[in-house]
Amino acid sequence: MLTVVLLLLASKANSQSGTLPVFYINTENAQAIKSKTEYVPATYYIVSDDSSLVVGSEASPLNLEIRGRGHSSWRGNKKPYKIKLAEKHPLLGMKSQKHWALLKFYEPTVAGLELGNILGMDWTATTKPVEVVLNGDYIGLYLLTETNRISNNRLNIYEQANGNEDEETIPYGWLVEVDNYKESNQITVKENSTWNIRITYHSPDSLSSAQKEWLTNEFQDINAAIYDVDKEHSTWEQYIDVESMARYFIVQEVMDNTDGFHGSFYLHKDSTEDARWVAGPLWDMSCSQRAKTDYTFRMKTSYVFTPHWIGELIQDEDFCNAVRQAWADFYSYDVDAWMDYIDEHLYPCFDAYEHEKKRWGYDNQSDLKSRISNLKNALLANIEWFNDHLPYGTTTSVSDLELADSRVVKVEYINMAGLRNSKPWSGMNIKETTFADGTTKTTKVIIK
Repeated sequence: MLTVVLLLLASKANSQSGTLPVFYINTENAQAIKSKTEYVPATYYIVSDDSSLVVGSEASPLNLEIRGRGHSSWRGNKKPYKIKLAEKHPLLGMKSQKHWALLKFYEPTVAGLELGNILGMDWTATTKPVEVVLNGDYIGLYLLTETNRISNNRLNIYEQANGNEDEETIPYGWLVEVDNYKESNQITVKENSTWNIRITYHSPDSLSSAQKEWLTNEFQDINAAIYDVDKEHSTWEQYIDVESMARYFIVQEVMDNTDGFHGSFYLHKDSTEDARWVAGPLWDMSCSQRAKTDYTFRMKTSYVFTPHWIGELIQDEDFCNAVRQAWADFYSYDVDAWMDYIDEHLYPCFDAYEHEKKRWGYDNQSDLKSRISNLKNALLANIEWFNDHLPYGTTTSVSDLELADSRVVKVEYINMAGLRNSKPWSGMNIKETTFADGTTKTTKVIIK
């Protein structure tokens, strides 16, 4: 009898390696997951050699809902999924939440998200490797990942209500995404004479006419300010946090992520004094692993894409100063610690990756050790290339830069009556930029 039970369990587990936690999901009536919008009821439990990571059991599973997610990734044989637990839970040691994603295992995702942490972005999702068995079928190695959303244990900012009509609070509490794809929860603004920008609103995700009008006008104003031909007197800094945009740019360059600035490009805005749009959280990281010959947004790819804004921002002195300062902080960091992090989080996946290859017929792919080595070599090469090609740089390495703390911490506009405001007045203004080292710069700005 015991032998029969063990054989049944082995059959149900299919061919997972057993070297990682295993996430078992069983949908109601074993129905297939075919939709990216409609959730399917299901139960789950997690098995692990580490008792602290065990959740539920086969005899006592917990409830969740599951649906598909992604765009091009959804068209593959191996599918990514969005899951919503019935009750919050700290899965695999991550912070307690209901909302999670099961992403295809991809080494640059792990490396890129950690780079966001190193660079001090507001919040960056955590991932944990896990093997997944869906309705008794082993479907491979995944990254169980925190999703980008506003909450206490994720992006911890103010969140305004859906359908808000209050003009005083509408400008605050947003999470949006500059998106490649057309979505229903989206506005479109004209970037230039050639193409548009799609802005998908994730929170709030159901807008009143007042919210939609404000969001459209806001991004039209941001776009106009970024495209101002007079870069010395442009006003985009009143809308966007310069330092966060500089750090986001560095991530895209070090990762050589060709999706940067045109897809999965998130921005958020809190409710604080002088609140501005902040770049991030990061999502959908990749690494081209090619020899860099230019900034990523200028290099050719195998598909057509439009990088929004960065071609204009890189002409702005304040932005480039912020990039230099953020780079100086990063370049002085022990990059070996980042490489060690990559090893520590990916080496335990060796056996599971071999089972993944067998499950999905990836027999022509390299072993994971080679893939990790290739990724690390590409990242280190990208770091040195960028260090030699800092924007607005007259020198070739960070050691030659003047390392004054030139981060922009405040921008104010002063009208002819001496009144100050975070946004410019109509007519002539004095734009006063304050840097973290206490120095200031003033320029004249005329708003017609």
